[in-house]
Amino acid sequence: MYRFSYAQAVEDSSNECRRREYDLFDRAIAMLKAAEKAEVGSPDLINAVAFVQRVWTFLIQDLGSPGNGLPDNLKGEIISIGIWVIKETTLIVRGESSNVAGVIEVNSMIRDGLK
Repeated sequence: MYRFSYAQAVEDSSNECRRREYDLFDRAIAMLKAAEKAEVGSPDLINAVAFVQRVWTFLIQDLGSPGNGLPDNLKGEIISIGIWVIKETTLIVRGESSNVAGVIEVNSMIRDGLK
């Protein structure tokens, strides 16, 4: 039987978490791209925004938890990005912004940083 060291198990767990986060961002980006030209109030746009906001709400909560091991300055920067995404997507759903491309770009940069 192959035995993993604790360090290997932690690294594998971390890699798996990053892969899941990458997949979530990938899904959010795909949904936003599919809804990018949709009318304000369309189900596709509302569903895409709701999904993106849930992803970022979860990440912000995780980043704010005491067990999160990222450096404080990095956590703060990512939280700021998340707050911007949530605010911007709220404006998009209200028809007060059409910056879906900007939200896609920011989420793509975060996703790509998880590789």
